[in-house]
Amino acid sequence: MLQYLSREQEIQVETWLSQLTLPEKISLLSGADNWSVAAVPRLGIPTVVVSDGPNGVRADRASSRRPAGPTNSYPTGIGIAATWNRELARQLGAALAEECREMGVDVLLGPCVSIMHSPLGGRNFETYSEDPFLAGEIGLNWVLGLQHKGVGASVKHFAGNDQERERMRVNVIVSERALREIYLAPFEKIVRRAQPWTVMAAYARLNGTYASENPWLLRDVLKDEWGFEGAVVSDWFATHSTANALNAGLDLEMPGPALWRGHHLQEAVDTWQVPEETLDDAVRRVLVLIARCLPGQVPPRPAAVDTVERRALAREIARQSITLLKNERDLLPIPTTVKKIAVIGLNANTRVTGGGSSFVKGLYWVTPLEGLRRA
Repeated sequence: MLQYLSREQEIQVETWLSQLTLPEKISLLSGADNWSVAAVPRLGIPTVVVSDGPNGVRADRASSRRPAGPTNSYPTGIGIAATWNRELARQLGAALAEECREMGVDVLLGPCVSIMHSPLGGRNFETYSEDPFLAGEIGLNWVLGLQHKGVGASVKHFAGNDQERERMRVNVIVSERALREIYLAPFEKIVRRAQPWTVMAAYARLNGTYASENPWLLRDVLKDEWGFEGAVVSDWFATHSTANALNAGLDLEMPGPALWRGHHLQEAVDTWQVPEETLDDAVRRVLVLIARCLPGQVPPRPAAVDTVERRALAREIARQSITLLKNERDLLPIPTTVKKIAVIGLNANTRVTGGGSSFVKGLYWVTPLEGLRRA
């Protein structure tokens, strides 16, 4: 029996699978659009809506079932990791799940547990640490908090996506020992102990083969060795082949409409490049994802996004993430007679959330200068 799936849900998945036509199966293996998975109305199989994260729910109209608008922007990954607080990470995951439910989002695209390998990595703020243990512990509890509330996680970017320069085609050369001890360790912990509903395959090539079509990475390690039961989804436009990717273990091509699936996959199945059992395994994993999302698919609730409790959580994470707020016991050599501290440079008013897929249009922001004044 699959973890986090009832016997009734398993029966539903197998019933769906037995009733699907080949074209319907193929349609489920690529996105319907940028933010959703295809539905099969004939069988009552609904769509699944995904949204960017992980430090907030991207509330644009396309990635949610309600009108766009500002949402809570929580401290970024590097901030929550700086707290060294597992319980806070779990509370953050739970809070994000509640907001996802209010917005009609089924899967939040996070957490990012890529290792901070390069100090120039443009998305280092989004992930947790250069320490695989810390990244694994914080990411694990974030996932547990999120999925306990009925929203799926998408642990990313699997694996070796630790720099932004040439990330679409860079070839990451790394030994198996270093991979297992450092780069794969956070993923392994989360998969074995939380069974995330999805894992996102990275853009990069790993030892010569794109992660999205790397059979050693996706099939041998993730699915067979670690026992991953969920769906492997590509990073957006990270799919590079039809048969090779599906045979390697990439279940869902995103976004849609399909570039490498669709009629290309139909041809690959017809010419025996993709065995029927491989196709059915991928379809089953997508159906499991849909079945897991079904209980939470209620009409978006018109709730107040900006609540006292959510502000308090964001503030507490920020407070615990600060390395030094008060100079107690003269930790810094600043005389007690000093009454003013100069804050110099652009960083006094720098942005407090990074760009790219983790950007969230926050309800409010407190700059470093404002925070120091209030402290």
